[in-house]
Amino acid sequence: MSSVLDRFLDQTPGGETIDAFLSGRTFPILEGDRVTFVFRGRADAVNLRHWIFGLPSSQPFERVDGTDLWRLTLDLPECSRVEYKIEHIEGENRQWLMDPLNDRVAHDPFGANSVCYGRGYKTPPWVLPDEEARPGAMEQFRVISKVYRDRREIGVYLPARYRKRRRYPLLVVHDGHDYLRFADLRRVLDNLIHRLEIPPMIVALTTSPDRLTEYGADPRQADFLADELIPAMNARYPLIDRPEARMLMGASFGAVAALSAAWLRQGVYGGLLLQSGSFAFSDIGKHGRGPALDPVARFVNAFREDPGHPCDKVFVSCGIYESLIYENRSLVPVLQGAQMELRYVEARDGHNWENWRDRLREALSWLSPGPLWMVYE
Repeated sequence: MSSVLDRFLDQTPGGETIDAFLSGRTFPILEGDRVTFVFRGRADAVNLRHWIFGLPSSQPFERVDGTDLWRLTLDLPECSRVEYKIEHIEGENRQWLMDPLNDRVAHDPFGANSVCYGRGYKTPPWVLPDEEARPGAMEQFRVISKVYRDRREIGVYLPARYRKRRRYPLLVVHDGHDYLRFADLRRVLDNLIHRLEIPPMIVALTTSPDRLTEYGADPRQADFLADELIPAMNARYPLIDRPEARMLMGASFGAVAALSAAWLRQGVYGGLLLQSGSFAFSDIGKHGRGPALDPVARFVNAFREDPGHPCDKVFVSCGIYESLIYENRSLVPVLQGAQMELRYVEARDGHNWENWRDRLREALSWLSPGPLWMVYE
């Protein structure tokens, strides 16, 4: 079946036609379950650079004969979301570029990527600004840590209508400031609380100066959270000081930190939210994830051998386009065997902040349902 680009070029070939075709059109071009990426410019070669595990990370464009227009058509399953860049090659010069024809952009700590949506994908409405949702407040305070022998800056989200005479559940977030910047966490909390999908809660946002070490199943992180951060939060804020009202979450290495902290301090947390965890392990031989994940593999191997009961409820999510999908799937029966209530969710997305953002409503409202879900579920 010919694409809209093929039909257009067949009908009216020529440079002026290309200008007309590009004008006012949305790119990449989505036609059913196929997507066509387009680039225009002088080049010796053009490649699509993406993060879809299982496909070659570089996909070559083809040049339309007699023009400076380049194209690449791929299958794209329904509801997919893909981040990418365009590699432009001319002579000895190689550049990775944002797609000049696409204004959809996602940000992360390393910069930004262009984004392609598959048929049926929409940015969740509870991520968008809502004028009726009252905003929560943000505070900062320091925890003097004997565990780490330094001072840790903690961000704190206080819900709208916060009152000192009330008691609130606590959510502790690894890489919390990145969740604010790249996953719209503050707006998501505002909207979900306003919609009564989660209860008003206090959220502690932690950040590590050496996350690959401290989040890599380091026992010090478990001690810092249980012995220093949580007592400091209890002293400062009106919290419900019971495990069932205390949740811990993180993504990637942050998910490892959350699970290991709950495993090492069983009985402290009632719920875990683990997103795209870097859960390296080895059944035979080495894990193949590099030396930075050696401590993680030792932890996951020990956890799989004796999971205990880290908490009562755990929500796990992962993108099927990321290489960690195997490890996350493999963790599911282990968690089920630990007699924890489990919800596992996969998405057609990669290892990125907007994937993690898009799972927050389902995760938080299941781990800590607000009045709406208590009535209708």
